[in-house]
Amino acid sequence: MKSKTLILSIILSLTFSCKDKPKSNVDTPEVNTTLEELNNNLKGTWELTGFYNYKDNVIVDSFKMNPEFRQLKMYTDTKVMWCKHRPADSSEWFGYGTYNYNGNKLTEILDFGSTVMDEVIAENKEFTFELSLSTNKFQQIELDEDGNRIYSENYVRVE
Repeated sequence: MKSKTLILSIILSLTFSCKDKPKSNVDTPEVNTTLEELNNNLKGTWELTGFYNYKDNVIVDSFKMNPEFRQLKMYTDTKVMWCKHRPADSSEWFGYGTYNYNGNKLTEILDFGSTVMDEVIAENKEFTFELSLSTNKFQQIELDEDGNRIYSENYVRVE
């Protein structure tokens, strides 16, 4: 009888000593972003590495960037800004605005830019490109009025 009482006491002690994990008052938001969405996101800083020229929608020529010439693009959740640096050219080149992309289409709507770009923006502030986006690279491809590829700017992620 003593052994039954001892076993029952041990079982009860173990039962009462086990506590549920305390509940936190902090709500943890659900994250619905997949790894692919994180990797295929324009958000960040990109540097232009070169260009492709197309003929009949096929690359016929490619050019790497001159080391003295740099162009960067920065995307936040909704804004885009780009700037060019050309030491031999005293004109400034930059633009700022909003953007959106869906699948393989990128649209940038510029609000303002450098003096040279403001002249361009006065005539056309919306620029639409075919977009080819991977983890750390993207191409914005200029299309003609018939939807044929003309040239692309090729970027790599720097941040």
